[in-house]
Amino acid sequence: MYANTQIYKRKQPFLNVEQEVYYDVEKSIDYAFEGKFVMKFYDYLKLRKTLKREVEEFISSETAQSISYMINDLEEYIKGGADEQHKQLREGYGHIPKPQARKIKTYLSGILEDAEKYNYEKRRGRRKKATK
Repeated sequence: MYANTQIYKRKQPFLNVEQEVYYDVEKSIDYAFEGKFVMKFYDYLKLRKTLKREVEEFISSETAQSISYMINDLEEYIKGGADEQHKQLREGYGHIPKPQARKIKTYLSGILEDAEKYNYEKRRGRRKKATK
């Protein structure tokens, strides 16, 4: 299920349940920039039996916003250009080859998509009518 379980072995004792998800996501992003894609976020949420409320908090969190900003930056870096913004992006992401940047962008967008998918599947179902 997981390519590399290092991320799950080292838990910080000072983290509460909500902070644990953010820590694991940020750690997996660090691993992604090293070329190691260690976490399938949907499976991680299912394994933890994460509540809908926690997933909604994650989706609206600063961590999810920073992931979407990274995705946009990586898209612009991959597209390339000669203006000032692209020069800054080349300076920031220049150490990453473009094929690797595409993989990282796909991985990061997968994290956000998995959170949305899990949130959608955790919605309340219809109540059953009482039989007479």
